[in-house]
Amino acid sequence: MAESRSPPSPKPGRNIALAACFFGLAALAPALVSPYQLNLLSRFLSLSILSIGLVLVWGEAGILSLGQGVFFGLGGYVLAMHLKLAGLAPGEIPDFMSWSGLEALPWWWQPLRSAAFSLTCVVALPALSAALFAWLMFRRRVGGVYFALITQALALAFATLLISQQAYTGGFNGLTNFRTLLGFDLAARGTSFALYWLTLALLAAAYCGLGLLRGTRYGVILRAIRDGENRARFLGYDAAPYKVFAFAVGAALAGISGALFTLHAGVIAPAMVGVVPSIEMIVWVAVGGRTSLAGAVAGTLLVNYAKDVISSALPDFWLVGLGGLFVLVVLGLPNGLAGLVPPRTAILASARRRMGRGAGTLRNAR
Repeated sequence: MAESRSPPSPKPGRNIALAACFFGLAALAPALVSPYQLNLLSRFLSLSILSIGLVLVWGEAGILSLGQGVFFGLGGYVLAMHLKLAGLAPGEIPDFMSWSGLEALPWWWQPLRSAAFSLTCVVALPALSAALFAWLMFRRRVGGVYFALITQALALAFATLLISQQAYTGGFNGLTNFRTLLGFDLAARGTSFALYWLTLALLAAAYCGLGLLRGTRYGVILRAIRDGENRARFLGYDAAPYKVFAFAVGAALAGISGALFTLHAGVIAPAMVGVVPSIEMIVWVAVGGRTSLAGAVAGTLLVNYAKDVISSALPDFWLVGLGGLFVLVVLGLPNGLAGLVPPRTAILASARRRMGRGAGTLRNAR
């Protein structure tokens, strides 16, 4: 998939009103929708955190990653492993381990008994893994379609590893049957509401944080590297550290997204972290607009709600429809849904022209 130059990123504040309206409506959702619909919205909002991370990685840095499912899965599995251990009595091991013939908990599961350590790993493990991987790639100037293919192979290898290690990861079925989080009953309605507000708060924090980051000097240099890496290097900027940091931030947000999604869905499995889910993540951002934070959130909600409706009615049609949607967006809406919204500068210019024509009409009338 060839990279194309993307339009300049919007100035900070362009989508403030739109974001305020969205988060205002989202805050009213618990009183307006059913518990099932609220759970769906919670899942999709958690996925939106990953999507806005892709705006930084793909939209701002120009790094097409087809392996974000790996970092999503790392965050989800780390938290799921802690949740499985939290529901066990002392000396017990998870049921799938017993079925596979294990008699004791593996040593690398032991630290995940600690909630603080597990929550730290939800962010740190994807970020550090991504930083190491990106440094190995970018210091050798691997990019474009080659980087995309390598990340896709990484997603395939990760999903295959999870499936093959049935005794340690739950295999194809993944990890499920979680009971408590920090002592709170996950089946209780109050816990569901609290998790919804937590998801919304983290999405808002990530949205504002990335909006501020894009407006800094780092954001300007990152876009300069995206649009002309050789020119930026000629001017004295080493592209690798800037791209590594962007990739690590995107991975950290993917890990948070995976952990929240695991809480809302009650399961994490290899089918959620492989090649197809990773490509779907790119489609969400492409539909919304890869340089727009608001567009990425809108694209994620729209595509996932469509998936829920279409896959329920026509389960064999969804992947075909998803591919057709991606082709349609690439050909007809290269800037996604965000491209349908005129930039603030265009709106102001149009307003000035109308005011100018109005003033000319008044002068002629005199």
